[in-house]
Amino acid sequence: MKIALAQLNYHIGNFEYNTRKIIAQIHEAKTQGADLVVFAELAVCGYPPRDFLEFAEFVDLCEQAAAEIANHCQDIACVIGLPVKNEVLAGKDLYNAAYFIEAGKVKAVVRKALLPNYDVFDEYRYFEPGSEFECIEFKGLKIALTICEDLWNINDNPLYIANPMDVLIAEKPDLMINIAASPFSYAHDDERMVVLGDNAKKYQLPLLYVNQVGAQTELIFDGGSLAFDKQGNLLDEMPYFEEALRIYEFEDSIIKGHSPKVHQPLSDIEQIYSALILGIQDYFEKSGFKKAVLGLSGGIDSAVVCALACRALGAENVMAVLMPSKYSSDHSIKDALDLVANFGCQHEIIEIKDAADAFDQMLSGPFEGLPFNLAEENIQARCRGIVVMAMSNKFGYILLNTSNKSECAVGYGTLYGDMCGAIGVIGDVYKTQVYELANYINKDGIVIPENSIVKPPSAELRPGQKDSDSLPDYDMLDKILYQYVELKQSSSAIISQGYEEATVRRIIKMVNNAEFKRYQTPPILRVSAKAFGMGRRMPIVGKYLS
Repeated sequence: MKIALAQLNYHIGNFEYNTRKIIAQIHEAKTQGADLVVFAELAVCGYPPRDFLEFAEFVDLCEQAAAEIANHCQDIACVIGLPVKNEVLAGKDLYNAAYFIEAGKVKAVVRKALLPNYDVFDEYRYFEPGSEFECIEFKGLKIALTICEDLWNINDNPLYIANPMDVLIAEKPDLMINIAASPFSYAHDDERMVVLGDNAKKYQLPLLYVNQVGAQTELIFDGGSLAFDKQGNLLDEMPYFEEALRIYEFEDSIIKGHSPKVHQPLSDIEQIYSALILGIQDYFEKSGFKKAVLGLSGGIDSAVVCALACRALGAENVMAVLMPSKYSSDHSIKDALDLVANFGCQHEIIEIKDAADAFDQMLSGPFEGLPFNLAEENIQARCRGIVVMAMSNKFGYILLNTSNKSECAVGYGTLYGDMCGAIGVIGDVYKTQVYELANYINKDGIVIPENSIVKPPSAELRPGQKDSDSLPDYDMLDKILYQYVELKQSSSAIISQGYEEATVRRIIKMVNNAEFKRYQTPPILRVSAKAFGMGRRMPIVGKYLS
């Protein structure tokens, strides 16, 4: 039997687009001689649909799309993911399900049993867990079909008390197939390899796994669909960060034509770079936008975001706005102009001195006799925010936020100033990783000016200002932030690793005090296992760890 895995980029709620794409791949797989073509979890509507699922019409449109897809399943079968109604009154109204379609009809329905409800996942909000499991019989073979998390309850510290495969294995299936919508993080591919390989080894069955690709606002899906033999050895992996269709021939419990191979992942920075490019592209394309605007300061953060935007959207679609103040250095302006010249993007120079002076004059009464401080610094940042938002409103540009994860963590940014934007491009990339990204972007030739990389970072909101005046050294800061944010270590646990107590407590207090700011920032492209946003939910006024 020949089985095609269709690794596609879906658009949430765009039924015409998704259906057309699925049908095209059915015909392509049929042309290539496939007997069965397999699509991802919730492929019909796109993942994650979130509260769209609360609209009855949305679910009805899923069924209508599935019916249209079924009409094209002649002489080829398919597996598609979609939400289906729960006909039992008790419990949630929907299941996260898959249809097995053959000869134009739905021959079997598989309902997801293990519903993740952690980090970015919120499936139990909408779905009832499946509780009955049967293999699918097709062309003399038994297929154990599962949906994403149904294979993740394995190894140490399982989250659930039962596994669908423990039931399905009693029917002596010939093959496992798992359909997934598994979000990207730069370490997740290694974990995925272990979990899926261990399933194949545990149940002594070959495994085909299909993942979706593409970005859905902040979530990025990397594809990388996989094939394993029954010993748990990796046989094949499909491309990452791009669509693909691949045929696997299955006979006598063997996926033919493939020998065991070793997973050779890209470096973390290569993965982050590819994910951010895809994230920018899909945010714009799926939202119907074409042109971006950003503030370009001459510093490394805005330089990296500008470079990513130029490569994702085309330099002709990027507007870089230089907004020098009376504290901006000549070399910062030159660095920004050099970057503009290297990429060929559009640019404007709009000085903010007069605007900032006007605000200072307006506030001279209530501020009389008080020293220059953060208030005047933030006025400058907010003047810049007004400028780039005005450019956005006037010309239809979408504003890219340039704050990095280190700054987001400790609140080193100005609300309604440099923290504004429609999408946070590097808000899940620590400052030390931003330097790595800059060097990676420059690997084939210097496009980000060397001075933007080597000079001490500064907001340039007062004379001689440097980030180090307000923050610990970024090497130290990022290590402590990683322990606290990603690894969820307490202050005492971090201190016990040898970090200076006052520094640890200061950093954690800054993170907690900045929570109210992060509630008001744009969605952030997620590239780590714990990004700020929907996957990290902290109380604003909580005292613990403060």
